[in-house]
Amino acid sequence: MLNNPFPVQEGKFKNGKLKKFSYYKNWTENFFDPTIQQKETIKTPIKNSVNLKLISHIMVFLMFILIGKTAWLQIVKGEYYYSLAEGNRIRVKRTEPNRGIIYDKNFNSLVQNTANFILYFIPKELPKEENRKNNIIQTLSDILGNKSPDDLRNILLSVKENSLESYQPLLITDNLDYEKAMLFYLNIDQMPGVALSNKSRREYVSCKNTEQQSSNSSAQSCISTESLSHILGYTGKINEQELKKFSSQYFLIDYIGKTGIEYFFENELKGSHGKKQIEIDALGQEKQILSIEKVKDGNNLILSLDINLQNKLEGIMSSHLKKLNLNKACAIIMDPNSGQILALASFPGYDNNIFSKGISESEYSEIINHPDNPLFNRCISGEYPSGSTIKPIMIAAALEEKIIFKNTSFNSVGGIWIKQWFFPDWNPSGHGITNAQKAIAQSVNTFFYYIGGGYQSFQGLGVDRIGKYVKLFGLGSQTGIDLNNEATGLVPTKEWKEKTKNEQWYIGDTYHLAIGQGDLLVTPLQVANFTSAFANNGNLYRPYMVTRILNQNNNPIRNIESQLIRNNFIDINNIKIARQGMREAVTLGSARALQSVAVTSAGKTGTAQWSSKKPPHAWFTGFAPYDNPEIVITILIEQGGEGSSTAVPIAKEVLDWYFKK
Repeated sequence: MLNNPFPVQEGKFKNGKLKKFSYYKNWTENFFDPTIQQKETIKTPIKNSVNLKLISHIMVFLMFILIGKTAWLQIVKGEYYYSLAEGNRIRVKRTEPNRGIIYDKNFNSLVQNTANFILYFIPKELPKEENRKNNIIQTLSDILGNKSPDDLRNILLSVKENSLESYQPLLITDNLDYEKAMLFYLNIDQMPGVALSNKSRREYVSCKNTEQQSSNSSAQSCISTESLSHILGYTGKINEQELKKFSSQYFLIDYIGKTGIEYFFENELKGSHGKKQIEIDALGQEKQILSIEKVKDGNNLILSLDINLQNKLEGIMSSHLKKLNLNKACAIIMDPNSGQILALASFPGYDNNIFSKGISESEYSEIINHPDNPLFNRCISGEYPSGSTIKPIMIAAALEEKIIFKNTSFNSVGGIWIKQWFFPDWNPSGHGITNAQKAIAQSVNTFFYYIGGGYQSFQGLGVDRIGKYVKLFGLGSQTGIDLNNEATGLVPTKEWKEKTKNEQWYIGDTYHLAIGQGDLLVTPLQVANFTSAFANNGNLYRPYMVTRILNQNNNPIRNIESQLIRNNFIDINNIKIARQGMREAVTLGSARALQSVAVTSAGKTGTAQWSSKKPPHAWFTGFAPYDNPEIVITILIEQGGEGSSTAVPIAKEVLDWYFKK
């Protein structure tokens, strides 16, 4: 029906008749005047369009906010919230792998896995009701005895509520004794959010079980094998920095290799966790298993180490150090034909079992603040002046550069003068006419002053060529051994001295460098390694300890072969001249005590000055048998005095035992 165009203002009927009728004035003019209609129809849309534009802008703005928030939730944080949602209905239960076993070369186990009960929270599974949660915390505190309720609450405060981390295990304590573990086992169903697990803990070899395993070896007195601690290292609870670095592979309750073989071969030893995904209902009860991933135990390692030799080396060293009233030293025995380490002992050692069991703050403070620093592996991390052990390198370098020849000789009269400075021989009376072999055998400094820095009209190697050759023999850089924290030592140069000491290089610096003194620093392992190059006629190998990797059933995975770093860098004839000098050190020189050893041997002693107030360090490095070397032995005794009187007797006793065995 059409609307009436005639607007009635008011009208009433009475007895069927219209009583009154009225209308708007000028309605006819308005109706028939088109301009007035146009004004009305235009006026309203203009006002509405302004409002619509504002509303549309607001709508678009809100739409962008909605799209942006959706993108943030689904793209940026999608995986997080998906995991969070899945965590409400899916739980992952882990199966712990057994860590790989480490064996010596004769298959004697050097470490074993023992039961370790650990207790931890799963924060998300704790009751929401505060009273019930407090009852669980109080029960935990009562059974543990060494943690207050506040201690336990502080553990929980380290994780945000409803975060992904709240689904991960949070360590309460480990190394629970059996009785307490059983108490928790019996009550664990009444403590949702608390879990008990049996992880394996490392237990390192003791003298007792070494003897039992080596029942067919020659009888010997039982000694501590603390020197193994520097080789094997130890495992400990993962810290926050390690967890950030390896977050996808570990949890806060896991253990990880901290030092030594345990650290270096962590990826081989650790294995991988088994996983069982289960779906749970609202009460936390298991409904069904969604997937299972089998546990994979860690791989086993075979070392080049001979535990009987290691035991004997430690015993001999300990005995001599006790007589000398000294306790800081290092001894290395290696195979010169491959670089395999057969024994390595740094003194003093420490008991790595106290770390794997969980060390207290007081125990750790006592060890770390000990003046002898027992955690320090002197064999690979200690840096010392080489003393005269470097002299075979100097002879080989001078021969290679044709500065001298086999029969070149100089007259030693007790030292040389350069203006007002005197550079002495150790024998004030001199050594007389000296060639290369005699210079090594009797450690004649004058000969090395000549070939190192030159004298009068004779031109020596100079600092740059000395640096070149000592680096070719492996000084100034890591050897690459499969242990952590290896030091590089120091080969000083003119530029180094100007930069670090703000001093120019003098001829005296070259003389000191030529006899292994001054700023030159080496590690005992570097000395053992370059000695091997003289023993095997010029091959420099990478020292190493792990020779084979086996699976958990001791089936081979791979062999680790010897690695040649460098060869043919010195003419073999020049190597042989230096070797002859090392042989004469035993027959005529400073290592004559070795003549009584059952096989022929060669070597070089060293007495390294490092302080004007304390005794020098004592060195010996050598090899045997001379014609077909099987082992290299290097001894360093801090503040041991003369190498010939303190280091050589140790080498003699070790070589006697080894070749009579």
